[in-house]
Amino acid sequence: MYSGTQLFLIYSGLFFAALVFSLLANSLFMRFARTLGMREKDQMLVRWSSTSKPAFGGIGFFILFLVSWTLHGVIFPGEGSAALRPELLGLLAATSLAFLMGLADDAYNTRPLLKFIVQVLCGVLLISSGTCINVFEKQWLNIAITLFWTVGMMNSINMLDNMDGITTTVSIAILAAAITAMLATDRMDPVYMVLLIGCAASLCGFLFFNWHPSRMYMGDTGSQFLGVFLAFVGIRFFWNAPSAAGEWEPARQFVLAVLVFLLPIVDTTVVSINRMARGHSPFVGGRDHTTHHLSYLGLSDGQVALTYIGLSLLNLFMIFVIFRFIVHWSNLHTIIFVSYALLVFLALFIITRRSKPPVIDTE
Repeated sequence: MYSGTQLFLIYSGLFFAALVFSLLANSLFMRFARTLGMREKDQMLVRWSSTSKPAFGGIGFFILFLVSWTLHGVIFPGEGSAALRPELLGLLAATSLAFLMGLADDAYNTRPLLKFIVQVLCGVLLISSGTCINVFEKQWLNIAITLFWTVGMMNSINMLDNMDGITTTVSIAILAAAITAMLATDRMDPVYMVLLIGCAASLCGFLFFNWHPSRMYMGDTGSQFLGVFLAFVGIRFFWNAPSAAGEWEPARQFVLAVLVFLLPIVDTTVVSINRMARGHSPFVGGRDHTTHHLSYLGLSDGQVALTYIGLSLLNLFMIFVIFRFIVHWSNLHTIIFVSYALLVFLALFIITRRSKPPVIDTE
């Protein structure tokens, strides 16, 4: 067994090694690949940027995910079988399926029905391998909400990927929240820690190319992989997180999941409400996301990303407080944190109703 200092050095070294690998891999993609993921059709409708850019980010995510999986057995030679637990094999299968579907979509623009079927299959793979939300007494309800959560998160992460740096920074904050949960409760699992650090490092390396003005997108390859992986993280570390006293508290578990994933949930919900109110499909892309409306208020792309980073850090702080200091959950805690979530939702919703896109003078 390693000491605490040794573990810190190992995980720090893993992060920096993965970060360098991510930077080098994405630089290589930028240098040699020119066409994959560079869509011209409906580019102005779906992307905030009017220029076509390569969508390679997801390839780097998946490569580092696999490398991190392999490295666990090297770093912890006596625990190599831990990475072969059923829930982790299910995660490997689900993320691989999501990655391949996203890769096909970036290359060929697959049909929405096919994407939905694959997303449901990803949820089924997680459930069948033992990853299932556990908040209801009736198991069929747990299965239903797990499927909804997985499919919803795959679509939410994809929809949030509409402006430079947004999805990348929000995803980093979610992974940081999971690491915080393990550290705050002294329940560190080396396999999960290696996977979380490896994926966080891959996102940080990608952010160098994705910050405004971006040179690269993550594409559906990245958003679909991240959607499944983050859905798994949400179930394992928040939906199914016992309290410090080891108690199962459904209200607390619900609040944790909502706080950690607040920004993708709010953006998807606000966009869906506004589009359906206009009689449009919520699944058709457009420049009507909460990020876009913050820009319409006068914020630059970088300032919008910084706003989301600030909110993510605030959510991360709340997660730390809950795990570290709240031993017994009460109705007052639920009211406080749900009120905060509603406040963020209402603020962003009102902004989308009040701000308007600038009028382009064509004369």
